[in-house]
Amino acid sequence: MLALRKIAAAPGLWLDEISEPRAGPGDVLLEVMAAGICGTDLHIADWSGGYEAMAAAMPVTLGHEFVGRVRHFGEGTDGIAVGTRVVVRPSVVCRRCERCRAGRAEDCTTRTGIGIGRNGGFAALAAVPAENCVALPDELDDAVAALAEPMTVSTEAVDTGGVKPGDTVLVIGPGTIGQGAALAAEMAGAARVVVAGRNDAIRLAAVEALGFPETVDTAGTTLRAALARSGLPVSYDVIIEAAGAPAAVPEAIDLLALRGVLVICGIHPSPVPIDLTALVRRHQQIRGSYRSPLATWPRVIALMAAQQERIRRMISEEVPLSAGLDAFAKASRRAASKIVLRP
Repeated sequence: MLALRKIAAAPGLWLDEISEPRAGPGDVLLEVMAAGICGTDLHIADWSGGYEAMAAAMPVTLGHEFVGRVRHFGEGTDGIAVGTRVVVRPSVVCRRCERCRAGRAEDCTTRTGIGIGRNGGFAALAAVPAENCVALPDELDDAVAALAEPMTVSTEAVDTGGVKPGDTVLVIGPGTIGQGAALAAEMAGAARVVVAGRNDAIRLAAVEALGFPETVDTAGTTLRAALARSGLPVSYDVIIEAAGAPAAVPEAIDLLALRGVLVICGIHPSPVPIDLTALVRRHQQIRGSYRSPLATWPRVIALMAAQQERIRRMISEEVPLSAGLDAFAKASRRAASKIVLRP
């Protein structure tokens, strides 16, 4: 079968013919229906830093945002029926480390990422642990459901920031995570949500299509200057950095209100210097946010089902897996917002 893979610790991806996977003990074999290209996938393709640990898993099939239908299951697998349509949680826990044994599997210290540390969904078939599958309501379209994983990441960022009714929120990075964060902040009761990007007209247009007209492009200027020029606030209760751009972090702190919270959910290729004295004196906080707990998934899926047509606007196009390399090139140059591959 055709698969989109990372085969070397260097820039590039490869479309290869590989053997069909088998469902091992505790696994299910999924027929992949739709899989989204994520910013993480783009970083891995470019090999821009932050994912060196996955080299040991290569060659590996990418794709961690995907929906599939259960074709069959491996030995000892129960609780899920053949034909069930599911979205996949990509974090596979070990069940052996201290945190797993203490009932805190979400904090597993030796977890493996589907589509990063083991084969993922950029293929016609994928074998994944049954416990990582979340059943989908019939009314939720495959392509939209493929956005469930990034939407949980976005929701976790908003939850981590403690966004509450009346807050002003700035989202830095208009990609899928940033778009989802804007939606989640709105649902949390934020009074104002502003989204910023840099040389990112197409994705900022997608943000506006979602119903967030207050956007700025910082090309050629600073974030503060771009906001001021647009007549937008230059102080925010919560700022969510979803761009993975080191230069954006000090700019974000500069715009953070007294006792404000900066949430970092972008993966950064290099360290960032921070003025800790200013942070302390202004009672500000920086919080990291990554994957969401299992309990968040049903809430997000219910939201997606209720707002399906709105969320569908996040998808730029759907293309066959065979055109995956071209789709990656398009996404990499920000000529699309979210591209969904159809194996």
